[in-house]
Amino acid sequence: MAFNLENTLVIGISATALFDLSEADALFKKEYANHPDNAIQIYRDYMLRHEDAPLEKGIGFTFIKALLDLNRYQNKGDSPLVEVVVMSRNSPDTGVRVLNTIRELKLNITRSAFTAGESSADYIEAFGVDLFLTTDEKDAQKVIDSRTCASAVLSTPPEYTCEIENGQVRIAFDGDAVLFDESSELVYKQEGIEAFHKNEDASQNIPMLGGPFATFLKKLASLQHRLPMRMEYSPVRIAIVTARNAPADLRVIKTLRHWGVYVDEAFFLGGIEKSKILESFKAHIFFDDQDVHLKTSSLVVPSGKVLYPSNSRLNK
Repeated sequence: MAFNLENTLVIGISATALFDLSEADALFKKEYANHPDNAIQIYRDYMLRHEDAPLEKGIGFTFIKALLDLNRYQNKGDSPLVEVVVMSRNSPDTGVRVLNTIRELKLNITRSAFTAGESSADYIEAFGVDLFLTTDEKDAQKVIDSRTCASAVLSTPPEYTCEIENGQVRIAFDGDAVLFDESSELVYKQEGIEAFHKNEDASQNIPMLGGPFATFLKKLASLQHRLPMRMEYSPVRIAIVTARNAPADLRVIKTLRHWGVYVDEAFFLGGIEKSKILESFKAHIFFDDQDVHLKTSSLVVPSGKVLYPSNSRLNK
């Protein structure tokens, strides 16, 4: 049966981001280092022996569960508000444990891809994915370079203690090189903060171009419009948490207005620490491009690194 998912938010997530597969991965790496010819068989035997043992929740689980819960607002006969595709480098045979855990935890996930060691990034476009979350930096880079959709690398932080609001989905974004293109960031990197502020103040009425997460943000805005309540009371709550400050703040607000995107909260921090804001906001997930911010944010909320395209001048 074919479904029209044009108005559905589609999330692709690697099995290693949805569930904790660290023990199995460590076994494979150890065996591959010592017995490369037998490593795949040893890994397969391990996964088959444990396929009825549910996996622990991974770093992306709470975010995915909250998104799927939005489907309670779906009107009968309409396409779902959210679809999730689990993507795994396991073979179908060794992936049974993943599928069993989905059923055990009663996750409404019906689509999956098992590629037996091949990159799952090659199938992102075929599944119509709007956001791809993975623990594999090479896969994330491949998606970013293809410009197929938004993509981020999730890394497992120490245990975070943030109590997340029940019934809501809370997503926080950095601005430059994430929601917006990298041109303003390049001015700052190459010419300094004074030139950056002068440029942004002079350009406050010129909307910024979209960055790697702009299309995803606009799809979130479309999702909000499908919900039955006023935007201000939407269970999807969006925050911008940026190192910008005045006079570079107005351009952010006016760009979002030009895009037709409603954002609930915006924090212009002027370079101060982001983690306390994110903890107070109780984000399910935070997306940023800079390690200096992710190092502290990941201690309090699940965080995803947005990689620069391989040809980006920011890599230099």
